[in-house]
Amino acid sequence: MTGLDTTSRFADPDAAFRLLVEAQRGLSADQSADLNARLVLILANHIGDAGVLAEAVALARGGGATKQPG
Repeated sequence: MTGLDTTSRFADPDAAFRLLVEAQRGLSADQSADLNARLVLILANHIGDAGVLAEAVALARGGGATKQPG
């Protein structure tokens, strides 16, 4: 990969958001945190690039500018 791509890749972004919200429904705060941690690790492994992961972490923490694909 060449960098973090923050453009939407979902044909239906609202459906993707709903899927994430629905995954949390009925879970306790601890269960929700566990689900989120597992999901982050699964997706981080899917990315498989420490540089891209570092960009994503910086963006999520609010301190990183993103590179838009050229």
